[in-house]
Amino acid sequence: MRDSFLAFERRTTAFSLAFACAMLVVAACLGLYQIFARFVFQQPAEWSEVLIRFALIWMVFMGAPMAFRQGAMVCVDILHRKGGPAMKRGLDWLVAIAALTLIGFMIRYGFDYAWRARVQTISGLESLSMTWAYLAVPIGAVFCMIGVVACLIDPRRMELETQQ
Repeated sequence: MRDSFLAFERRTTAFSLAFACAMLVVAACLGLYQIFARFVFQQPAEWSEVLIRFALIWMVFMGAPMAFRQGAMVCVDILHRKGGPAMKRGLDWLVAIAALTLIGFMIRYGFDYAWRARVQTISGLESLSMTWAYLAVPIGAVFCMIGVVACLIDPRRMELETQQ
């Protein structure tokens, strides 16, 4: 069961990280397009700035699961370094419960907010609903939840172990 979950987590985290990287590429390409449209062609595109913003939002929320998986998001390193094995495990559980609680709220209210925004359109792109932008929060949070549980099962704390 443990190995199956960790294999599932590796796939989901790899997917979320690849998606985050793709969103960074999209944002960079749209930014380059925006520069050319504004300064070279003298015809600025109002839609590109909005899409850059949404690509960056998706990038952040889809990149966060990797940080959670690596144990890099919430760290109480002084207590973790000085405590014994029981204290370290207790801190791991405390941090995981706190993170899962926050992520649970993000999922619950993120889907609610995205549902409420279904009638709102994106400025400059009237054919798209704001739901697509707001869905980054709960979808990214679902991936984060998997990463937090995997970090609890199989902790990775390279930054703590290699820091001097």
